[in-house]
Amino acid sequence: MALQVIGTGLCLLRYRRDLRPRAVASSSETSTTTREEDKVKLGGSDVKVSKLGIGAWSWGDTTYWNDFQWDDRKLKAAKGAFDTSLDLGLNFIDTAEVYGAGITGAINSETLLGRFIKERQQEKGSCEVSIATKFAALPWRFGRGIVLSALKSSLSRLGLSSVDLYQLHWPGIWGNEGYIDGLGDAVEQGLVKAVGVSNYSEKRLRDAYTQLKKRGIPLASNQVNYSLVYRNPEKNGVKAACDELGITLIAYSPIAQGALTGKYTPENPPTGPRGRVYTPELLTKMQPLLNRIKEIGQNYDKTNTQVVLNWLICQGNVIPIPGAKNAEQASEFAGSLGWSLTDTEIEELRSLASEIGPIIGFPVERF
Repeated sequence: MALQVIGTGLCLLRYRRDLRPRAVASSSETSTTTREEDKVKLGGSDVKVSKLGIGAWSWGDTTYWNDFQWDDRKLKAAKGAFDTSLDLGLNFIDTAEVYGAGITGAINSETLLGRFIKERQQEKGSCEVSIATKFAALPWRFGRGIVLSALKSSLSRLGLSSVDLYQLHWPGIWGNEGYIDGLGDAVEQGLVKAVGVSNYSEKRLRDAYTQLKKRGIPLASNQVNYSLVYRNPEKNGVKAACDELGITLIAYSPIAQGALTGKYTPENPPTGPRGRVYTPELLTKMQPLLNRIKEIGQNYDKTNTQVVLNWLICQGNVIPIPGAKNAEQASEFAGSLGWSLTDTEIEELRSLASEIGPIIGFPVERF
């Protein structure tokens, strides 16, 4: 969920909508394939979603993922990730208006997601999916009205009449009270079922919770960077505040952008922007943790990825949303559900992760 704020903002100004607004049935009302016992509520809202979601940041993106290129092969793979996720009961999909927002010929993630929903409805006759998207708090956007305007544009790209969760993507440099008012207006107008924030500090989180509570609207979620090796939400009070106030913590980058999967080594670090964070030096420090994750996984017949996602789920009140580029990844993610690490294993992994040292987060967390 790294943010290229300036570039993204400029591309939003250039973005042309390629879908006309059309009212369709709400995305979560068309099927009941995900069992109720496999769902959890988003905070104090009435919205229920799968215990693990899927992030759609990479779908159409050419600024951070996909080696800066998007083509038909990657489009087909993303469609496979979408279909497999729903087939396996992972019905919670997270996107944003700035993901893949038209840079160098890329297609907006919301537009792709809307296309996938429509195609699945045509192919299967129904599509049970809970959609979360986000408002970009760009410096030139002011007031509650801009939140509603942006939401309606998102709904147009998605081809939906409402979404299950609408979030503020990051705190604004100014004007945050107006943004929160806009979230409340969206609920009251029936455009969203629940509202949340993202990258909010404990203080900002409490302020937003209080402001919405005055209108009788629960703050459903706070989406933050959280993984076994990046546990700032535990240290800065965000996780504790979410638990106290009944706000669901949605964890983005839950597998540390692939660094926890075991795929990368000091000799084979990730390429692109990720390589500036997960350097050979850092990956060397991570090896004892990765080795132990692998050993624990073998005891359960699970992969590294499944172990670290299960570790997050075991923290309670956390919904991880790993990004799925293809059907194979989506299928692997589903294997993190239906079992549990022991308390001893959870604490052993936390202890090993603590020896690695600090990892770079995203600047918006400090706004």
